[in-house]
Amino acid sequence: MTQTTTAPIVINEETRWQALVDRDPLFDGTFIVAVKTTGIYCRPTCPSRRPFRRNVTFFDGPDEAEAAGFRACLRCKPRDERAPAATIVEQACAYLTANLDRTVTLSELGEAVGLSPHHLQRTFTRVAGVSPRAWADARRLETLKSQLRERDDVTSALYDAGYGSSSRVYERAPGQLGMTPGTYQRGGRGMQIQWSIRDCPLGRLLVGATERGVSAIYLGDDDANLEAALHREYPAAEIERDDDRIGDWMARVLEHVSGQRESLDLPVDVVGTAFQRRVWEALRTIPLGATRSYAEVADMIGEPKAVRAVAQACAKNPTAITVPCHRVVRSDGTLSGYRWGVERKQALLAAERDSAMAAADS
Repeated sequence: MTQTTTAPIVINEETRWQALVDRDPLFDGTFIVAVKTTGIYCRPTCPSRRPFRRNVTFFDGPDEAEAAGFRACLRCKPRDERAPAATIVEQACAYLTANLDRTVTLSELGEAVGLSPHHLQRTFTRVAGVSPRAWADARRLETLKSQLRERDDVTSALYDAGYGSSSRVYERAPGQLGMTPGTYQRGGRGMQIQWSIRDCPLGRLLVGATERGVSAIYLGDDDANLEAALHREYPAAEIERDDDRIGDWMARVLEHVSGQRESLDLPVDVVGTAFQRRVWEALRTIPLGATRSYAEVADMIGEPKAVRAVAQACAKNPTAITVPCHRVVRSDGTLSGYRWGVERKQALLAAERDSAMAAADS
């Protein structure tokens, strides 16, 4: 099962009040809401009518509230233990995994874990970084990959992984697997990947591609390490150096890195989860010379709470430059980690800003 992690939550008076307004299940069990006019204390998710802010006092737990003279709400029963958000999401993931052969609605999933569909969607996305539907799609794809590696029968592998029809997965395979299921099953056997390595202002540059488009653009210092990266996903593929076939794409990348080409619109054939592909597509819309924060990218894909997951998707981007993860920075504008080194990230941004300014002046 995919491991879930929860981003740290800063608990202060304003955060607690907002959690009460939203009835946010992520905060259930982290504090108690006491109402002066009723003398009752509740959970922040209590369905009772919301009190006025001036009548509310927050406590860390039931003991503190009762010591101050408040009594427990009979409706939300704040002394009863409830599962934390991460546990709820783990239960939801287990339910989705057990039902990959069909579409599970939010209502059904919410009933299974004891949350309303709205709160389940928010809680799941906050903890897992993607929606329940996107998580199930990614899990189904992971299962398919595992089945294809272990079995001889492609059709059985498709159905065992939860795909209702073979046509459905074959239609979606190029975007998710980078090849047809049969080719993936053979570890890429029969697939041809050409690559080339050249010097560039940022060190050594490797470009690798299938017949569908660019699959890898790596930056580094060691040719052997760069070439080895091509074998990790498709160990049985026919991977060979072909400077002539890759030459045009390589030239375009080199011109862009050197500041001689403003745009770099190359066809891309990459493997990633549904969430990762959404992030990578969003990155390609960031203009030359501009930057966006991880939070802004999360907003761009409609997942404002998935900031950490966006950062992870950037870190796993296999096609540097053409999917410009270097244009994503911290909220304060400072540079964060970059798969190919922060110095390369800084150099890329500087070159792009110079190019953008030159284009504006011309």
